[in-house]
Amino acid sequence: MATPRTPGLRLVLVRRVSTAGQAVDGYGLDAQEKDCRRWAKGQTDPRVRIVHMVTDGDGKGGKSGASLLDERPGLMEAVEWIADGRADGILAPNLDRLARELTVQEAVLSYAWALGGRVYTADHGEHLEDDASDPMRTAMRQMRGVFHQLDRGLIIKRLTEGRAAKGERGGYAYGAPRFGQRVDDGELTDDERENAVAEQMERWRDEEGLSIRAICARANERDDMPAKRGGKWHPTTVARLLSPEAREKARQQSAAARAARKEQQRRDRAARLLSQR
Repeated sequence: MATPRTPGLRLVLVRRVSTAGQAVDGYGLDAQEKDCRRWAKGQTDPRVRIVHMVTDGDGKGGKSGASLLDERPGLMEAVEWIADGRADGILAPNLDRLARELTVQEAVLSYAWALGGRVYTADHGEHLEDDASDPMRTAMRQMRGVFHQLDRGLIIKRLTEGRAAKGERGGYAYGAPRFGQRVDDGELTDDERENAVAEQMERWRDEEGLSIRAICARANERDDMPAKRGGKWHPTTVARLLSPEAREKARQQSAAARAARKEQQRRDRAARLLSQR
């Protein structure tokens, strides 16, 4: 008589990269997938079948491990597979790839468990649901989460201090270079072509008395005066280029706009969470 086969587990493979993590540990998407598939192949009781794979971050912009569940489209998709009955749980390389903040980690686990799903990591196996009779289980898992969060904080600290030190040495450390400058081997240098464009615009203003809009229109008519990224000039961009005061005002406006977007995102996230209660 044939021995009945043990029902297999259907798991969704979850990957994530973040800018900070990639810069330090280089644990990219391919490596994460390879570790998870190796672990799954080695499981026999029960057998494991990866039925789907999701990704947060693309290796360039990345996705922060501090992001909440509703800000992680890949992870949300994995949870939906559990809710729809298409998967029995999720598989990640480690808890750090689920989240680097302890509160986010615990929220993700609780959500998956509440849907009847199971959570596995390639470096540990199954993370069992909390049990009042075994408080050490929860304590040890949360302790790992604390160190993941500490690691994230140390990565950010090293990157921030590294940029600051490079800036103090005169090196280039932040953002895209302004028009007239470029980055060579990590150092900020003058761009002769772009500076020649700026000087020509200044002559049009000072010698011919052209307005900002007239300068913009003339530059756009020529093939040898492209804007910073090869596109068309805009009057606002020309004004910033020809006026240090306009550049500083634009910088302040940009900083205020970023702060406003961040605050709005925080408010939207809070509203979403409250609506789910």
